[in-house]
Amino acid sequence: MEALLRPIYQERASDPNTLGIILVEKREEVSPMTDTFDSILFIITSESNQPVYTKHYTYNDKKAALHIFTQKQLRKWLILGTNPKMVDWLINGRVVFDRNEYLEALKQELYEFPISERKARMGIEFAKLSRRYLEGKLFFEQLNFLDAYNHIVDSLHHLARLAVFENGMHPEIMVWKQVKQLDPSIYKLYDELISSEESLEKRLELLFLASDFLIHSRTKDGAQHILEVLSLKEFWTIQEIHEQEELKNYSVDLEVFIEFLVDKGFILIEKQPTKSNEIMHRYYKIKA
Repeated sequence: MEALLRPIYQERASDPNTLGIILVEKREEVSPMTDTFDSILFIITSESNQPVYTKHYTYNDKKAALHIFTQKQLRKWLILGTNPKMVDWLINGRVVFDRNEYLEALKQELYEFPISERKARMGIEFAKLSRRYLEGKLFFEQLNFLDAYNHIVDSLHHLARLAVFENGMHPEIMVWKQVKQLDPSIYKLYDELISSEESLEKRLELLFLASDFLIHSRTKDGAQHILEVLSLKEFWTIQEIHEQEELKNYSVDLEVFIEFLVDKGFILIEKQPTKSNEIMHRYYKIKA
């Protein structure tokens, strides 16, 4: 298949905007890594009118996909963790073109996983975890066990990804395979949730109790990024927090995360007067 794809990637390599090209071959009969395709051509460009461009090819019973992404789009996916295939393709794919060692430097960065980037990734993941966990707990208290189950499964996935970050690694598609080696206690929770013969209510009850401890023990590390950002000045309005560049990636989970940290005592509320005698402004500051 590579011989057939070579003219395609050689043409792309001649474009001065092309920074690197990676060829990914499927490793199993049905491969989630390649979206069931036999081959993937993964091309990174410096800029483009389209941040994402995809094209499919076929030859006899084989099929291939061409994916072209701008480096800005790739960075966004890597920061948010919304496209875990990217990490696998970058690390395990075969480099067939690399302009000025761009891919080599990017792969080295992934292996080293700088602490500043890791803190941000952990913060975003913990924010997602806190939202799903709190919503799941509310559903459980309302006796909506199936909704609670759905949310606790999601929160365990975020907890698993957090454990991978703590070990200085990037989560892969098969994250539970990673976590089984890196943090057996989290893997055991997940295994008990899906395989226990206890009633759903009992499983959820036990899981919330165990998860409380695991989440509490990780709150300080998970909140480190946002607390460092908020330490830049004494008081913040919620709008100022939303507009802070480093916190924009927290997106819809930001306010829930702020309230979670208020509840845990990491962020304090500062009340300041308004023109009304009845209502106060609500400002936020980190605990000294």
